[in-house]
Amino acid sequence: MPTAPIIVHPPLGSGGRRVTARGQILGLAHSDGDVLEFLRRAGLDHAEALLDDPAWVKWRGGRAHHYEAA
Repeated sequence: MPTAPIIVHPPLGSGGRRVTARGQILGLAHSDGDVLEFLRRAGLDHAEALLDDPAWVKWRGGRAHHYEAA
């Protein structure tokens, strides 16, 4: 099974989650808005629907849409 091209990594100890697309770091997100902005800059203008689509986005560690440190 192919891996989702966008990975939202586990929350960091200081808060925020690293976001990568096909192995390239897009940035450190502190909210869904940050993730959407990174995806917009990467060329995905209508990414809102993709955040909950496991074919596109894999949320690793922690719960999806939560950015605080554990």
